[in-house]
Amino acid sequence: MAKYSEKAQEKVHDTMHEMKEGKLKSGRSGKKVTSKKQAVAIGLSEARKEGAKVPKKK
Repeated sequence: MAKYSEKAQEKVHDTMHEMKEGKLKSGRSGKKVTSKKQAVAIGLSEARKEGAKVPKKK
């Protein structure tokens, strides 16, 4: 099982809340995110940029 840091988990948690409130937007197009999978991917991507311990993309 992949190991995610606490910081990465927190970032995904925050992005999920943003998505549920309708505030989460996708990067380039700026459209509203409605998919849970997309919200998780955005959270992990942001965590990677901040230097959190997140497994590599496959």
